[in-house]
Amino acid sequence: MNDAAGSPLHPTGTIVAQATAAGRGALAIVRLSGPDAHRIARAAAEPFPAAPRTAVVCRIRDASGAALDEAVVVRYDAPASFTGEDAVEITTHGGLVVPTTVVAALIARGARLAEPGEFTRRAVLNGKLDILQAEATGDLIESSSRAAQRTALRQLDGGLSRRVLALRDAAIRLEALIAYDIDFPEEDDGPVPAARILGAADELIRDLEMLEGTARAGELVRDGALVVLAGAPNVGKSSLFNALVGQNRAIVTDIPGTTRDAIEAVIDTPTLPIRLVDTAGLRETQDPVERLGVEVSTSYLNRASVVLVCGDDAASLGQGMVATEGRTMAPRIEVRTKADLAVGGQAKNSAWGGDHAAIRVSAETGEGLDELVSAIVSAASGGLNAFEADAPLLTRERHRYAVGRALAEVRAFRERWGAGDLPAPVAGVHLREATAALEDLIGAIDVEDVLDELFRRFCVGK
Repeated sequence: MNDAAGSPLHPTGTIVAQATAAGRGALAIVRLSGPDAHRIARAAAEPFPAAPRTAVVCRIRDASGAALDEAVVVRYDAPASFTGEDAVEITTHGGLVVPTTVVAALIARGARLAEPGEFTRRAVLNGKLDILQAEATGDLIESSSRAAQRTALRQLDGGLSRRVLALRDAAIRLEALIAYDIDFPEEDDGPVPAARILGAADELIRDLEMLEGTARAGELVRDGALVVLAGAPNVGKSSLFNALVGQNRAIVTDIPGTTRDAIEAVIDTPTLPIRLVDTAGLRETQDPVERLGVEVSTSYLNRASVVLVCGDDAASLGQGMVATEGRTMAPRIEVRTKADLAVGGQAKNSAWGGDHAAIRVSAETGEGLDELVSAIVSAASGGLNAFEADAPLLTRERHRYAVGRALAEVRAFRERWGAGDLPAPVAGVHLREATAALEDLIGAIDVEDVLDELFRRFCVGK
C-alpha cells in the first residue's frame, strides 16, 4: 500500500521520479526518497548496497521477479542526503522504456510519484536548504546564460542567504539597543547615546540600499538586456543582426521594408545575456502590414535597455536618430553599418561624413563586432558594479519586495527616532517588521505560500 501523501506543506511518504529528461539517451537517473526508500529499493535491487554512498551494480526486477535492467545503485542514509531523508539513486540505461518500468516497479512496492519540486521541497523542510537556495536550484536548471549560471551558483552556495542573515542580525542588534533603554533605564552606563542608535540605523539603511540596488542587475542577468536594432529601412540592420547572432535568422534583401515583424535571438556574453531584436525600418508608409511592423518596432523601443541606431551613411544615421527620438529612454549607440564599403577610411557613399560617434561595423568581414558587443554591455549595465564583484544579487521580485519592505521600516524608524517624537516601544515595532521581512525572504517564518509558488514551477524529479 502506498504511503500517505501528507499535507501540502509537510508531505510524507516515499516518493520516486525520474530525475533526468525523458527520451533517448545513454543513461537515466531514478530518485527515491522517504522513510521506506531503503526497503522499497532493496526489494527491487539485488544486491542492495550494504554501505551508504557506495555505488553497486544491481539487477533491477519488477514485482513479478522479471529483470528490468542492470543499473548502478547508490544508497544515502538520513540525514546525509539531498533531502535529509533516506534516499536511493538508481542510474539505469536511458530511453523511454527502461526508466519508466523501473519507476513503475518502485511504485508497485509502495512509493508514490513525486510532485514537481518535491525533492527540493523536502530538502527545505528538513533544513538542508533555505528558500533562497531552493530558488537558486531552479534558476540554475533554467539558466540560459553564463551570467545566470554564475549568479545561481553563488546563491546556491548561500551567498545571498548569508547577506540577508547579516542584515537581519543588524536589525536585531539595533532593536536590542532600544530594548536596553526600555528594560534597563537606570543602569550604571546610563542610556544608550542617541548618536549610537542613529549611526547604527544609518549603516543598516546603507546596507539595505546597496542590496536593493542589485535588483536591476539581477533582472538583467535573469532576463537579459533587451537590445533593439533600429533605423531606416535597408541600412543593414538584418545583416548586422545575423552577424551578431552567427546565423541567418533575419531576411536580408535590397528591398526596403523587408522586415515586417520583430525577430529575437539571445547572445550569451561573459557578462550578461543580450536579447537582440531586429525590427522593421522606421519610416512613414502606406502599406498596412509594414505600418504594423513599425508599431511593433516602437513597442520594443519603449522597453529597450539599449538601442542600436543603424545607418550606412551620415544621412541614414541622422534619420535613425531623429526617428528614435521620443520613442525610447534607453541609451542609443550609433552604428555605422557596411563599413567594408569604405575606401581609404571614408565611405564610398559621399553622404557619409565620418561621424566619429558611430561604431563602424561590417557584417561581411566582422569588423567592429567585438567593439559593438562591448559597448552594448557597458551601456546596458551602466553604473551596475554587481557584474564585476562577487556580490549576491536580488534576482526575483519577491526578493526586491522583501528588502524594500525592510528598508522602508528602518527608514521610518530612523525618521521618527531622530525627531524624538516616538516612544521606544513603538519605535521598536518598525525594527521588528524589518526583521520579519528579512526572515520571510530566507524562509525563517510563514513559508507555506512561498513554497507552493516556488515548487509549482519545478520539474518532476528535482
